[in-house]
Amino acid sequence: MWTRILARVTRTVAGARNCSSIHQRISNPSFSKIPKSSFPQILNNPRFFATDSTLTLDDELSPDSSENGGDRHRVEEGDTYAEGDAYDAEGDKYEVDVDKLESVLRLLQTSADGSFESCLDDMDLSLHQKLVTKVIESPLVLSENLIRFFRWAWSERLLEVTTPMVESLVLAIYGKDVRKKEAYSLWDLVKEIGEKESGIINVRILNDLILCFSRLVKGKAALDVFDKFEAFQCVPDADTYYITIEALCRRRAYDWACGVCEKMVDAQAVPDGEKVGAILSWLCKAKKAKEAHGVYVVAMEKGKRPPMSTVSFLVSKLCREDETVKLALEMLEDIPEEKRGRAIKPFMAVVRALCRIKEVDKAKELLVKMIKDGPPPGNDVFNFIVTAYSRAGEIGKALETMKLMESRGLRPDVYTYTALASAYSNGGEMEEARKIMEEAKKKHVKLGPMMFHTLIRGYCKLERFDEALKLFSEMKNYGVRPSVDEYEKLIQSLCLKALDWEMAEKLLEEMKENGLHLKGITRGLIRAVKEMEKEVVESESITAVA
Repeated sequence: MWTRILARVTRTVAGARNCSSIHQRISNPSFSKIPKSSFPQILNNPRFFATDSTLTLDDELSPDSSENGGDRHRVEEGDTYAEGDAYDAEGDKYEVDVDKLESVLRLLQTSADGSFESCLDDMDLSLHQKLVTKVIESPLVLSENLIRFFRWAWSERLLEVTTPMVESLVLAIYGKDVRKKEAYSLWDLVKEIGEKESGIINVRILNDLILCFSRLVKGKAALDVFDKFEAFQCVPDADTYYITIEALCRRRAYDWACGVCEKMVDAQAVPDGEKVGAILSWLCKAKKAKEAHGVYVVAMEKGKRPPMSTVSFLVSKLCREDETVKLALEMLEDIPEEKRGRAIKPFMAVVRALCRIKEVDKAKELLVKMIKDGPPPGNDVFNFIVTAYSRAGEIGKALETMKLMESRGLRPDVYTYTALASAYSNGGEMEEARKIMEEAKKKHVKLGPMMFHTLIRGYCKLERFDEALKLFSEMKNYGVRPSVDEYEKLIQSLCLKALDWEMAEKLLEEMKENGLHLKGITRGLIRAVKEMEKEVVESESITAVA
């Protein structure tokens, strides 16, 4: 072994400048008697090897004692390599040529042109994974050049690519202000490596590529990466599904996002609760509440509870469609007891939706449950149910609900009284409707025009025009200004049913004074009734004379 060492040292020193004294020392037969531990002290000085910066003896020499701190262990045949060291194909320890590394970095830091690869060829580089890794990890390297260098080293120089090397490359590109062209070029390189080298590409590499395309708002490219998982023998994890859905939703490709959601649900790979909440919000904004509910169900089964604000948002979206209201009702059961007190919005949304689809009895059941377990129902919840019962003609249940409301110290609003009065009016029970109106006056300082309009219409329907006109005057005295609609309905009823064109003309003049304008067809109706009455009078006069 020492003979081989002497031969190598002799060849190296013979080509160096100003090293005759060293040559004499090495040629001296006593050189073989020098202790092994002395070689590093003599040869570690870089001045002695200025002509060949790559030459080291650390791989051949090892310290015999702890006094030579910092010297590395020698690796002989049959020995194992020291952890963290790099070795070339011949088993010799590989050291990066600093000068050539700097030359490569200078080239990579300049704008790329057609002579890029030829310049690399001219450098006569001894490529090794350690050199490539140092190049990748170096700052201020242009992303486009870094990708071209890696492709050149792999395809032209047959560099043995490893998973950590590809991970470092993708991370280096992703960590910079990457452009669209560079991102696609990187994906082409990774895809080619994955197709030709088995087991190199892993989930982390593909996830970083998806994130890269997501940042660039390139949802289709992110989906292309996602679709390659199976081809590269990778299994998507929860983060893979999340970042892919995020990339697609950023591009507003919601149909594709729903497809990825289905795969996520089938794989039972659900991210944490916060990320689930984000997915639910994206789908709800895209009017995909039903698909969002499917993700929610799997997340709850896995114990990944989304934020309460997202649950409330999903419930409100489900309540907008008649066929998904019952799904929203089921979701209320998942709200923890400690959070029910502040969950009035989702409960109120479900009550309102149930009333809209005419499931008023279920809304009433939910109301009773809210009174028992929370959240405490407010005026709006009661008003929805009273109004729904009133419109359905179930006045008894409406009054029962109103009494329950008053027993809890709540007061029905004007709209609720109006709905109840309308129910009585539609049934021809004008006296009961009038009682409701009087009760509303006691509890509210001002009534809206809808209450008066409801009763006036009821009186006109029963041809009780005197009471309708009386209520119309009361309406003005009460401080509620009649609208054009009230005037028009009353004038039409007076002309068509009572044939009282004189009162109709008075109302028309009153409208003009108030700055209101009646439709031409209704004004024509007044003239027609007036002329018809004159013709009848003239006809009766002629008949009497005859």
